[in-house]
Amino acid sequence: MTHVPPAGAAPVAPGGGVPERAVLEAVLMVIDEPVSAAEVAEGLGGTAEEVEAALEELAAAFTAEGRGFDLRRVAGAWRIYSRPEHAEAVERFLVGGRQARLTQAALETLAVVAYRQPVTRSRVAAVRGVNVDGVMRTLTTRGLVAEVGTEPSGAVLYGTTHLFLERIGLRDLGELPDLAPHLPEAGELDEIAAAMTAPVRPESAPQAPPEHPAAGE
Repeated sequence: MTHVPPAGAAPVAPGGGVPERAVLEAVLMVIDEPVSAAEVAEGLGGTAEEVEAALEELAAAFTAEGRGFDLRRVAGAWRIYSRPEHAEAVERFLVGGRQARLTQAALETLAVVAYRQPVTRSRVAAVRGVNVDGVMRTLTTRGLVAEVGTEPSGAVLYGTTHLFLERIGLRDLGELPDLAPHLPEAGELDEIAAAMTAPVRPESAPQAPPEHPAAGE
């Protein structure tokens, strides 16, 4: 099926050209994980080399314009980050400013971590049914959740902190209300997480029912 962009949509270089700066900025603002030039090229057009050059140019422009964020290439992939010189202000805003009150999404995510720890982000996402990367970063920044180890696969395990217990007024995790039995077990979470990330397969055409011989044949 041919994708028809909405009226007024910015061009994404269907003819093979490099995406416009505004298009690159829009994509970089919504990604949850660093993205490579090859991935951008595959989705928006152009070659990996052309997109890489465009991203380098965009990063230089952000710096020249004195933006509060910069575009960095880390481990071969690109992502927008707040500038280090503004780290103190960002932390103050997240921890003690207007955002001190957790959102409903953050509270739900924190509850899953508390009851299923140590737990990976993919398992938390499986319980909630949505991507939780941004929320997990917020909880980690506020000191309510921390990395506590890794699985044999290399996936990071998360758990709650002493600050979490202090904030909810508990001495230890044993005082949490008995909610864990109502949450899926680790094996079920892995199956759900795999289903969430599996590519959608096209439905096969229905098969005709087998023919039966007519009476008397």
